[in-house]
Amino acid sequence: MNLHLTLAVVAGATLGLGVFLVVRELVPATPALGPALRRLHQPPGATRTGPTDRRLDWLTGLARWLRPPHRQLALLDRTPEQYALSLLLSALIGLSAPALLSVTLFTVGVALPLAVPVLGSLGLALLCALVAHRSVLAKADAARDEFRQAVCTYLDLVALQLSAAHGPVQSLERAAAICEGWVFDRISEALRMAQMQMHSPWDELRDLADQIGIPELGDVGAIMRSSGSEGAQVHETLRSRADSLRDQIRTDNLARAEGVTSRLDIPGALLVFVLLGFAIYPFLARL
Repeated sequence: MNLHLTLAVVAGATLGLGVFLVVRELVPATPALGPALRRLHQPPGATRTGPTDRRLDWLTGLARWLRPPHRQLALLDRTPEQYALSLLLSALIGLSAPALLSVTLFTVGVALPLAVPVLGSLGLALLCALVAHRSVLAKADAARDEFRQAVCTYLDLVALQLSAAHGPVQSLERAAAICEGWVFDRISEALRMAQMQMHSPWDELRDLADQIGIPELGDVGAIMRSSGSEGAQVHETLRSRADSLRDQIRTDNLARAEGVTSRLDIPGALLVFVLLGFAIYPFLARL
């Protein structure tokens, strides 16, 4: 009787503890004030990252070992832990696919050697991880091109605000608030952080440019620094920089298009050899 009572009490306590833990995880927790204040009052020049997900803390060592592309991840607003998790999940998918295929074939009576699924799993896992890494780099390249094009528009808007007799700081903020999009959201966030931390906005733009690898945004900060510190009229300089950046983007696009065109010549040449083989084969078969 005592044993049954003890088991009932332990089972009830375990069930109650499980319900308590589930309810505690579902109820939104109050954000900690200390880490929030530390993020808002970082020293000048410190690298700022988004709030770290506690569920990804165990990936920190793996992310450090993988040596992720930090600038590309910062441009995509991703953390190294998220990058490591995407590579790990891709590798697990590649690792499990051949094993599942082998089990399926075994159930229908087809037995494969053990080395086939093992080597296939390892090779496919490495291939899937490489594809995930290349996908991050490709998305970062596309985001960099979009960011550079948006910087051209931002330069023109800042020049217009300066021509309208607005101050340098106000011109930067108003120009970023006019347009919509993730690029201008990042710029507005940097300017807002500079205002809360009482930093100069051009230094904040320069730090953001160094963090995400967009030197054109740093040029905006460098030009506006002379306007804010020396009182120089820089709206013509901003327009000239926007025009030169557009020319540079156009040149890069033309070079990329020429590279794609040259790669398209390879399938055409292979097709000529295939057709030549079909034409010559009957004569060779008669010999």
